[in-house]
Amino acid sequence: MASLGKTIHKSFEKKTISSTAFGMILSTMTTIAPMFLIIGGILVMYNLLDYSNVIYANRVLFSSSILYIFIFGLLTTSPFNSVISRYITDRIFEERYDAILPCFYGGLFLNLTFSSLVGIPFYLYAHFAGGIGAIYVFTCYMAYIALCLTFYSMLFLSITKDYGKISLFFAIGITVTVLLSLLLVKVLRAETGYSMLLSIAIGFCTIAICECAYIKGYFQGNNKRYFDFLAYFKTYWQLPVTNFLYTLGMYIHNFIFWTMEDHIVVKNTYVCYPPYDMATCIAMFTNISASVILIAQIELHFHERYKAYSEAVIGGRLIDITKAKNRMFSLMSYQLMDVVRNQFTISVIIYLLCMVFLPMFGFAGQITEIYPCLAAGYFVIFLLYSCIIFLYYFNDTTGSTMTTLTFLIVTGVISYFARDFQPIWYGIGTFAGAFCGWTVAYFRLRWVERNLDEHIFCQGELIPSRHERMPDSKVYPADDTPEETAQESNKKRRKRA
Repeated sequence: MASLGKTIHKSFEKKTISSTAFGMILSTMTTIAPMFLIIGGILVMYNLLDYSNVIYANRVLFSSSILYIFIFGLLTTSPFNSVISRYITDRIFEERYDAILPCFYGGLFLNLTFSSLVGIPFYLYAHFAGGIGAIYVFTCYMAYIALCLTFYSMLFLSITKDYGKISLFFAIGITVTVLLSLLLVKVLRAETGYSMLLSIAIGFCTIAICECAYIKGYFQGNNKRYFDFLAYFKTYWQLPVTNFLYTLGMYIHNFIFWTMEDHIVVKNTYVCYPPYDMATCIAMFTNISASVILIAQIELHFHERYKAYSEAVIGGRLIDITKAKNRMFSLMSYQLMDVVRNQFTISVIIYLLCMVFLPMFGFAGQITEIYPCLAAGYFVIFLLYSCIIFLYYFNDTTGSTMTTLTFLIVTGVISYFARDFQPIWYGIGTFAGAFCGWTVAYFRLRWVERNLDEHIFCQGELIPSRHERMPDSKVYPADDTPEETAQESNKKRRKRA
């Protein structure tokens, strides 16, 4: 977990209303600012380029292209981030810093290869079967690859404990995006939809280049062992599975509702269901502050308790270990409830504001019907993510896999049947899946608490195990008696003497 920085720590430690508010603003700017910058940049382009006057078919094509780029960019990068993060953390603990840069290169090769294997067939289909222009398709593919590279590089920037650099690079990229779109549309008179897509692709490339340059300058050592991290995929195979299942669970309900009878198919390629997709986006933003609250809580308090427990295990007395463990788990319980209380208050306020102001901006009708249930679902999803983070702290990959698998299956199954419900209940699958996953994670954390001593002290081995041929089990021939065998041994001993 990357540090939030000394300034934010000092802001929260003062415990005044103004300092706490300032700390929350800084936390937001250093954690979820990239997402807000991207959304803000797109909205600025909408207003400056008079996007509402673009032909409806072009608008739907552009929005569908961006939707697919983001969803599948997240899905294809999710299996790599968790394992590589574990590998890098271990190398930093061992002070083998020259292994980080080659890991970046090797992981980048695998990530982009996997993303290309997913993207190339889809965009070939979009061109030949959907009839979308080759230049437009190629621009979509470049934006998709650039976004995958951006998401992948963000992992290594977080290791440098400098979230501010991530926000800065995104600000640079979004600025390039907006200025380039103005140049293309206002000066060169290019088509608005494609100009925005090209600008976004170049903006993502700018962000990725800045991130890669910073990583290369920060980690200068190179032992040229580019694929050592592959062994971690075998040892910690549950990490990529957990990350992928969680990401897929966040979007599987969208995929299911794309099969509704009144769904939209754009150019025989992009399938979407705009009312549900828009309600999902608003519901996610309603509860996104839970991530900021969680990271602030863990960084400021729980990490210190966890560190104190680890130090007690290494060199403390039994009473010190027990005391540190109890303090750590009591704080964890308090923080989980604190996230619930704070996020519930924030979500209720944002929900009321959305219900009042969304109809003024044209988001009414079916969108506002679907939104409440989805807002409740994403409220629980972010609480579920809190429990997964704590399971990662205790190295319980089995529990995290069980949690995300439950979340995915329940969400998918109930969302499938929810298609036949009234629109107000469309999001019940998301809520039920998140609640079931959270329940599994909660009881798994309690199981970890009861069995933590066994987990910590009984994981090693006194005698190293080896894989080799088993020795012959015959001690002496069956037709000889033990007395005869002993006599023969004594005779041989006397002869040698």
